[in-house]
Amino acid sequence: QVQLVESGGGLVQAGGSLRLSCAASGGTFSNYVMGWFRQAPGKEREPVASIRWNGYSTYYAESGKGRFTISRDNTRNTAYLQIDSLKPEDTAVYYCAARNVRLANDSYWGQGTQVTVSS
Repeated sequence: QVQLVESGGGLVQAGGSLRLSCAASGGTFSNYVMGWFRQAPGKEREPVASIRWNGYSTYYAESGKGRFTISRDNTRNTAYLQIDSLKPEDTAVYYCAARNVRLANDSYWGQGTQVTVSS
């Protein structure tokens, strides 16, 4: 079983920045595509960004383009989400996810970290 633990959330004023971290254990980190999702109050969980196992390709939802940056360090078994120019509508619980490159059913979720943006 792969364990994912997010950290780095908190209360930030609009226009500020946060760097979320996702520490992975229990598996071979490079076997997994890593992604970030978020769920705002009253809304469905939505994808934010994902990154290929080797870090050479990334995906961003429209809401995050230009402000969000996903990265990974396979040596440290950690994925990151840098969020710049935070907006109140970014307020949500942010979840880290891992999906095996070869096995789609080998996927995992972290417990989530709260991001709250004040105006």
